[in-house]
Amino acid sequence: MTQIFLGIDVAKNKLDCALLMPNGKFRSKVVANSKKGFEDLRIWLGKQGVDLCHVCMEATGIYWEGVAEFLVTIPGFTVSVVNPAQIKSFGASKMVRTKTDKVDAQLIAEFCAERHPVPWQPAPVAVQSLRALVTRLDALQAMRTQESNRLDVASSITQEGITSHLKWLDDEIIQVTKLIKNHVDSDPDLHDKQQLLDSVPGLGERTIAILLAFYAQPDRFGNARQAVAFAGLDPRQHESGSSVRGKPRISKVGHAFLRKALYMPAMVTLYKTKWGKKFYERLAASGKSPMVIICAMMRKLIHVAFGVLKSGKKFDPALHGA
Repeated sequence: MTQIFLGIDVAKNKLDCALLMPNGKFRSKVVANSKKGFEDLRIWLGKQGVDLCHVCMEATGIYWEGVAEFLVTIPGFTVSVVNPAQIKSFGASKMVRTKTDKVDAQLIAEFCAERHPVPWQPAPVAVQSLRALVTRLDALQAMRTQESNRLDVASSITQEGITSHLKWLDDEIIQVTKLIKNHVDSDPDLHDKQQLLDSVPGLGERTIAILLAFYAQPDRFGNARQAVAFAGLDPRQHESGSSVRGKPRISKVGHAFLRKALYMPAMVTLYKTKWGKKFYERLAASGKSPMVIICAMMRKLIHVAFGVLKSGKKFDPALHGA
């Protein structure tokens, strides 16, 4: 059997699919991003005689998860989920000047055929559920902040509705917070890992839940640097010749939700814990600015979390100068 490459450009409501055939030509299909659409895609692929297929798609929000979980269960199918920045850079290398959903799907298929990205495996159901809960909690808290800001300047005719909505949001936040705690406590693996992360000074209950939602399977990453890059906290340097010496910055080519979630824990760790204060003093003595030190601590927290989860050993302050 000849392996076929399928590129999928994912949107909220539809999937643009491009099948790269052995003769170099494409066959295209658009289906709904729903269970019925997934089944339509499977039937269409069967009609094309596809038995062995490497599927590739971008990690676009949460909209890719359903089709990835569906396709990975089909015998003979390999699914890869890649960072959108990889496809963008690949398109630039190909000097692609047209951007449509159809062209993007074809580009993803070509990327898959040339680069053979690593296979993706779905997280355990318990981790998937935890990830859904922590992202839901974040969305509720963002909505509460928006409504609270509106209340300060709202007309008297709308204040009652906003106040009522704030009350509902507060109740829902409490409920989801309880669900997260009960979910972690009821799962032996998540509970054991929660205990490991709880040993790290500076990490609170909510941050631990977020770290578990994305790093509960440390074997997904080859090393701590890959875990850091997943959050887009890896340093990016810009140097060329003898004249261009740009300041190193974090790449931000990764999960923005994780970066946002780690900002306040990094602040707390730096100013409220012994090992964090030692870390701050060392970097400050090297002339690093406060913001650089905060970003460094965000990166350090992932290193430490990855280390305790990978080793199964609790945080040892002696290893960090405290």
